[in-house]
Amino acid sequence: MADEVLVTVEASGLRRIMGVGMLGAIGLMLLYVASATPPSLGWLVFLLGVGIGALWLAVRMWQATEHKIELTEAELRSTDGTVIARVADIEAIDRGFFAFKPSNGFLIRTATPGGRTWQPGLWWRAGRRIGIGGVTPGSQSKSMSEILAAMIAQRSL
Repeated sequence: MADEVLVTVEASGLRRIMGVGMLGAIGLMLLYVASATPPSLGWLVFLLGVGIGALWLAVRMWQATEHKIELTEAELRSTDGTVIARVADIEAIDRGFFAFKPSNGFLIRTATPGGRTWQPGLWWRAGRRIGIGGVTPGSQSKSMSEILAAMIAQRSL
């Protein structure tokens, strides 16, 4: 019963293709500008660095968005086997308009800090803060955050 998946958040195929496609297009355009009309050495290095970085990020986003985020009664986890957070460790959820959260997502604050991790387009963790969302649909993220909020409220009773 504790391992039953309550709700999942995943990137749809179209969102995945659009996000990765835009990053790839930016990277290719920057590399084209750097090779077609080479600017001064400083700008050339900058354009090449940002272009290669955007292409690398597109590949990382494609790999990361293959997975889903699952919420069970005990933990929030990725389908790649990573435990994002234990439900008992979650202190607060921030879904506010001005919260530093991913697009279409929410922010979780845990009691114990974790290592820095970034799965572009899906989730990130920096210390005690975890951001869920990115290229995921807002409806899935909203339902997950509401279920988590209800679990936390029930726990405090």
